[in-house]
Amino acid sequence: IRLTEEGKRKKEDIFRALKNVFGIANFAPALSCEQNIEVIREKAFELLKTKKFKTFKIFTQRSKKEFPLSSREVNERVGEYILKKSKIKNQKSKIQTKKRKIKVDLEKPDVTCFIEIVDPIRNLSGSNGARKYAFLYLEKFQGPGGLPVSTGGKAVALISGGIDSPVAAYFVIKRGVKIIFLHFHAYPYTKKASIEKARKIAQVLTKYQFESRLYLVPFADLQKEIVLKAPAKLRMLLYRRAMAKIAEKIAKKEKAQALVTGENIGQVASQTLENIKVIDEAVKLPIFRPLLGFDKEEIIQKAKEIGTFDISILPHEDCCSRFLPKHPETRAKLTAVKKAEEKISLDELSNQALAKAQIEQI
Repeated sequence: IRLTEEGKRKKEDIFRALKNVFGIANFAPALSCEQNIEVIREKAFELLKTKKFKTFKIFTQRSKKEFPLSSREVNERVGEYILKKSKIKNQKSKIQTKKRKIKVDLEKPDVTCFIEIVDPIRNLSGSNGARKYAFLYLEKFQGPGGLPVSTGGKAVALISGGIDSPVAAYFVIKRGVKIIFLHFHAYPYTKKASIEKARKIAQVLTKYQFESRLYLVPFADLQKEIVLKAPAKLRMLLYRRAMAKIAEKIAKKEKAQALVTGENIGQVASQTLENIKVIDEAVKLPIFRPLLGFDKEEIIQKAKEIGTFDISILPHEDCCSRFLPKHPETRAKLTAVKKAEEKISLDELSNQALAKAQIEQI
């Protein structure tokens, strides 16, 4: 990528953006030149002049194997040239000659000059023909890895406003899956805090996929129905199954192939293997749970890295925390859950909730 003059002035902004682009393993600001050893070594000297160092190393890679010199020969010739030019420069300058004396260190150099001799590149200069380039740089920045977003299809991620679900969504985005965000709320029976948190979390995660859609679905009426007609110990599971069914309807509308949650084995009562199996049975789409094997501290650390932690710890009243029983079922039987579900107008209330859903573009 050739930077314009404006791009060069905004280099730091560009670096910040590239560090959020999944699919990039690493990137480097580089000089380019023709594939000629005399030109390459002069460019290397110009580049190294911008740094203060006592030891250096040349590291060459060749994707173009037809280049007449091997990687080792390029290293030797460029290194020899740097030493010679530095010596001549020191002789001309009688000030601080000893301090400026440099040498090669292949193990722990102060600076490494990377040289890449690549296959012909078309249209880099705007012309129709292919140009033969060598690239030189001193720093290589780590990208986020993963796969380019949207190459892995779409999924609907349930975002509670807590710490876990944003991290789960992040990991799925990293594998190239475009995420549709979904948040269930109990407004107006609770304050709008959870809605605002969901918006902010979606905004933070959107920097990893450039644009997003957020569904804000009212869940209070369905909750009231469950509280009135179902055994207390099954409430949480029935909440989860209802949410999964609504999420599946949104996924069908958005042409998404999976659902994503932040569930973690054993973290709360509903997250036992038996209960997870009961939740999965509610829908036909697969439910991805990237955090199943993570410890809480690992999740917290990742939340801090991606920028969602400070938002997630803000106080809010989660819709799932309303009307929670003292002793929720930890090893539910599917037959008992389905029997309780038969008494609830699930389809009707789900459709009503979807009809009232607020959809926001981010």
